[in-house]
Amino acid sequence: MYLKLAWRNIWRNRRRTLITVSSILFAVVLSLFLESMSRGSYNHMIDITAQFHTGYMQIQDTLFRDEPSLDNSFYKDEAFENEILSAHPSIEFIAPRIETFMLAAGDVQARGALVMGIDLEMEQRLNRLQDRLANGRFFEPGEETVVLGSGLANRLNVAVGDTLVLLGQGRFGMSASGLFEVSGLMEHPLRDMDNQIVYLSLSTAQALLSAEDYVTGILVTPDEIHNTDPAAESIRGLLDKGLTILTWPELMPELIQGIEFDKIQMYLMMGILYVVIGFGLFGTILTMTLERLKEFGLLLSVGMHRWQLNGVIFMETLIICLLGVISGSIVGFPVLLYFYHNPIQLGEDIADIMLDMGFEPIMPFLLHPDLFVLQASIIFGLAFIISLYPVVKVSTLNILDASKK
Repeated sequence: MYLKLAWRNIWRNRRRTLITVSSILFAVVLSLFLESMSRGSYNHMIDITAQFHTGYMQIQDTLFRDEPSLDNSFYKDEAFENEILSAHPSIEFIAPRIETFMLAAGDVQARGALVMGIDLEMEQRLNRLQDRLANGRFFEPGEETVVLGSGLANRLNVAVGDTLVLLGQGRFGMSASGLFEVSGLMEHPLRDMDNQIVYLSLSTAQALLSAEDYVTGILVTPDEIHNTDPAAESIRGLLDKGLTILTWPELMPELIQGIEFDKIQMYLMMGILYVVIGFGLFGTILTMTLERLKEFGLLLSVGMHRWQLNGVIFMETLIICLLGVISGSIVGFPVLLYFYHNPIQLGEDIADIMLDMGFEPIMPFLLHPDLFVLQASIIFGLAFIISLYPVVKVSTLNILDASKK
């Protein structure tokens, strides 16, 4: 009965109710759009950095983070790999790497390069590296050829089929040098990496650096990103004293700090939006309350309890918000679905800025149920706070004074 009464009350003034519902609908759609875009962009940045550079978790020598030297590499065998894979049920696979900086040279140019030995099969599972190939082909396991980032190839003026010279220092000061055919060029999504990366087969890189069976890191990939911490804890208990495991927030602190700062700006903008909507909703409830004071007085005088009247008023506010949230979610879902499958391609100027920062010039979107739950929670929180005004008004209403209005 109370629900039916509340439903009839909100449609006494259809125009006002529709305007209020429309404002909530607009706020929900806009906030869903902003939240989805920002979270999608953050996740994309984290995924690209983790997949192509740091990993979601990485096993290292305890000294490697502060002193990234081959002297701080560690021994890896099949038994150790199996132990890591069985440490936690959420661990899908691991990708061993060995990396160091060396001098790379073509016929006339030389540049510093990040030389990375990889297990190509595991890297493909992690980041679909072979899909980034722009020209040529990737090496087979153990093959003594290299794949360069397109940026580095341009700087060295080398192409597929040319010879690349690598010169540097191996493990424990051993001389490391070799001539390698360039078998392919790739477009790396991180510009800094594209300008300096040289990929080799893991066994080839280990032989070049006098570090057979040694790696500088093992990237551990969980099935879901939220399983990173429990998986890392399980692995941490298996490691020797000389080894440690770092999670992605520890591996990319500068990126996390930048994301947190950007989140503050987004939340400030969304806060302003909800303050505006909150005042609009409050104006509707205030007007409805003041217009009906005489009605409230009559209802109380014929025996309706104050708590019953407060319940009806609260239901009115709740129904208006519910209509706005549901309609906003219905309108917002296809919008998010479209942009989820069709990320926004940024223009030239903004694209250059994104590339300079080391990220692809796109704005991907996130589509997840908690986006809709969050917006509903905020709206209902506002509704609860705003509904306190008519509740207090009715609780302190003088029946005689109200009947004279």
